[in-house]
Amino acid sequence: MRLNVFTTALLVLLTLVSCNSEPSLQKYFVQNTDNKDFIALDISPSILNIEKTKLTAEQTEALKSFDKMNILAFKANATNQAQFETERTKVKAILKDPKYQKLMSFGSGKDGASISYVGTDENIEEFVVFANRKENGFAVVRVLGKNMNPNNIMTLMSVLQKSKIDMEQLKPLQQLINTNK
Repeated sequence: MRLNVFTTALLVLLTLVSCNSEPSLQKYFVQNTDNKDFIALDISPSILNIEKTKLTAEQTEALKSFDKMNILAFKANATNQAQFETERTKVKAILKDPKYQKLMSFGSGKDGASISYVGTDENIEEFVVFANRKENGFAVVRVLGKNMNPNNIMTLMSVLQKSKIDMEQLKPLQQLINTNK
């Protein structure tokens, strides 16, 4: 009997310790995916519509390092400005975590963007783009992959220029752009 109680207590303790209560972008995305004030999209590499036979070995490697893109956008309007400020503050707080290494930021305090990454210079797991504008809202874009590095990202950018992007996958974002006219 005592062994069962001890085992149960140990399992409960291990479960509680393994649950990370720290905020993360992944948790933030999950919490807000079904929220009516947000638009959530998962985009696969197939959006690029690229003829893979015409890619160089370097371009093929860069494309293989890219797994998917997650986009979460908050639609701001005249009635939800307080919520916009609250949600924007939450995202900024998450991005202050040292695991998100800031590459650059631009714009003012009210409008602007930043680009951060998770991982090392030679093994980037995630790029994060955070852009916000008081009139429209904000968007957080997570570019996820394996063994991405700055060269792969630059090569991927050149591949993007040659791609025929499937705009159908981006249709939900038009709501964000067109709601505030």
